[in-house]
Amino acid sequence: MNYTGPQAYALADWRRQINDLYAEIRATTDPQQAWSMWCERRNALFRTHPMSPLPTEKRGAFVGNPVFGYDPSFRFSVGLATVSGDEQRYNLGADGDMRCRPIATTSGLQPTLGAELTVYWITGYGGGMFIPFKDATSGNDTYGGGRYVVDAIKGSDLGLDASGRLILDFNFAYNPSCAISADYVCPLSPPENTLPTRIHAGEKTPT
Repeated sequence: MNYTGPQAYALADWRRQINDLYAEIRATTDPQQAWSMWCERRNALFRTHPMSPLPTEKRGAFVGNPVFGYDPSFRFSVGLATVSGDEQRYNLGADGDMRCRPIATTSGLQPTLGAELTVYWITGYGGGMFIPFKDATSGNDTYGGGRYVVDAIKGSDLGLDASGRLILDFNFAYNPSCAISADYVCPLSPPENTLPTRIHAGEKTPT
């Protein structure tokens, strides 16, 4: 979506607040406490912020994004194995194309989750990592188009652990905006980023 004037300023504020939230999460030593803060703050933004993806008429009755309870078994620190591959292009409607290319695969998910995930780099000025995924709950308990666990554009990134391994905590997996409102067009998870297990963590299908 293309924004001008007050909407553009509101979008900048939304992104600033999300970035600030993830900075606080990274600084919190207790992952479950950080997750509780994530749920609370996101629910408040969805309920009150002018750039909430919730349609305006639904915000008054909004009681919170449906989520699975926190499960520490879905928190991982993973290595990254460098790969290369063809650039992917996502048509985002009025926002034009988003392009990204594979730069790595995770190392450490397969023993528990049955597969590894491809890590993408969003090309263009600034760039940033992007890790969408689907799992065996997609289309049932969770959104059929998949969820995001890292997205540099949104500022959603839990950072690195003390040994320099990437933190992937699926309790923080969230739905793309297009799962909430038909006004949005979002990049969905590609087939190769499908995990065969059921990830009972993170956001559920929006209600």
